[in-house]
Amino acid sequence: MSFGRPPSISTGFQVTPPNRGSFPLDHYGECKVFMTQYLDCLRKNSSTSTECRHLNRDYLACRMQKGLMDQDDFKNLGLVNLKGDKPPDSATSPGDK
Repeated sequence: MSFGRPPSISTGFQVTPPNRGSFPLDHYGECKVFMTQYLDCLRKNSSTSTECRHLNRDYLACRMQKGLMDQDDFKNLGLVNLKGDKPPDSATSPGDK
């Protein structure tokens, strides 16, 4: 017994682009070094991404520099105030008053 197509296909399926645009593949391996460092870090840390976020930022920075993704602020990508980052300018710290 055949059931045919799912109902959603017969009613007119609409294709929509991703919210942040296209994410082309790195065919030439321009950012492969950053990708492998990030994946190695994930393997060593039992897939705990918090330990490897700085490498994720480096990989995305490479992709932006090579035109493999749109330029975006790391704040929008959730990659600010990571371990090892310099603290924001402390010229206006509360203890200076």
